[in-house]
Amino acid sequence: MIKFAERLRELRKQKNLTQREMADFLDIKIRSYQNYEGGDRRPDYEGLVALADYFDVTLDYLVGRSDQR
Repeated sequence: MIKFAERLRELRKQKNLTQREMADFLDIKIRSYQNYEGGDRRPDYEGLVALADYFDVTLDYLVGRSDQR
């Protein structure tokens, strides 16, 4: 799960977004989003797809299964 958290943080920072902006985009509480970046939780499938689409990366890249975006 750490790879996902690292990728998510990296992608967010590349777009100069705050954790609050990401939480709002996903329609979740900021604490839930912080848990994603902290490696404590992962979003459900719909959330993963929304993030991959938003950052224009593959699901495999987002969850750390591939280094190809």
